[in-house]
Amino acid sequence: MKVLSAVAWPYANGPRHLGHIAGFGVPSDVFSRYMRMAGHDVLMVSGSDEHGTPILVLADKAGVTPTEFVARNHAIIAGELADLGCTYDLYTRTTTANHYAVAQELFTRVWENGYMVERTQRGAISPTTGRTLPDRYIEGTCPLCGYGEARGDQCDNCGNQLEPEDLINPRSKINGETPEFIETQHFFLDLPALADALREWLEGREASGTWRPNVIKFSLNILDDIKPRAMTRDIDWGIPVPLDGWRDQPTKRLYVWFDAVVGYLSASIEWARRLPEVDGQSQADPRSRTGRPFTRISAAEVRRRLIATRGYTDEQLPTQQ
Repeated sequence: MKVLSAVAWPYANGPRHLGHIAGFGVPSDVFSRYMRMAGHDVLMVSGSDEHGTPILVLADKAGVTPTEFVARNHAIIAGELADLGCTYDLYTRTTTANHYAVAQELFTRVWENGYMVERTQRGAISPTTGRTLPDRYIEGTCPLCGYGEARGDQCDNCGNQLEPEDLINPRSKINGETPEFIETQHFFLDLPALADALREWLEGREASGTWRPNVIKFSLNILDDIKPRAMTRDIDWGIPVPLDGWRDQPTKRLYVWFDAVVGYLSASIEWARRLPEVDGQSQADPRSRTGRPFTRISAAEVRRRLIATRGYTDEQLPTQQ
C-alpha cells in the first residue's frame, strides 16, 4: 500500500520547542516508521510554512527582510528535525519556485472552474503609516458572543469567522490605534457552491466511522452558515495572484491558508522531481533542504532496537513484507 504521511508544517516565525516536536514531529515519525516496518511504501513530506502576516511583522521588528528572516528560521528548524533523526523523505519550504508554481496553478484552475469570485470588501489600513493592517492584527469585541479579544478573521471564543469591520471597537494589536477602513478588491472562494458536495463527503466519513462524532458534528454545523471566504490578501509578502491585472500588483498576494495547505501536494511533486533515474526506476533520496541527510533507519534495525531496549517480542511487532 502507498501511504502519504503529510506532516504538519512548522511556522517559520522562530525555532520550535519540545511541545511543538511532541505535537507534530514524534507522532508522524512513529506512524511513518511503523508503516514502513509493516512493508508499506511511505512518502513522508513536510516543510517550513514561511508566508503570512506574523512573518512580515516579526521581520520588521528584527530589522531584516522577510526572506532573510524565514531563511534563518528554516535552517534552524530543518537542522533540529534532522538531528532528532526524523525520517522525512523531503523537508522543504513554501518559498520554493516549485511551491509557487503549484499553488498558482491550483488557484488558476479553481478560478477557471468558477469557484473564485471577485468581490469588493472593506479592508483596514493604519492611519499613521498608510500600510495595510491584516485581519489577524486587528482585535476588538466579537459582535456575536461579546468576547473582548476577538481577532479580525475569527473569534477564538465562539469559533465564528469574522471580518475586521464586524468587530466592536476595533484596534490595532501593533500599536493600539483605531484602523481606517477602505474598499479593496479580492478573490473569494465560493464555499456555499461547494456546501452540498462537502456535506455528502462528511456524511460518508460519518457512515464509515473513520471520523470522531464530535468532529463530524462540528464540521456539519459550519456548513449550515458557510460563507464565501477571501483567498487573497492586501500584503506584500507571499505568492502573487496569477491572473492578468493582479500578478503585478505589489500588495496583492494569495492568502497564506490557501498556499500553505497546498504544500502537501507541492512537496510530493518536488520529491518526485528530485528522484534520480537508476535503470529506468526512480530512487528516493531522503535529504532535507539544508543538504543534510535525515537519518533513515532500516525496518530491521528498528525491530532489533525495539526488542533489545523496549522488551518487545518478535511476535508483537508487525511482519515485514
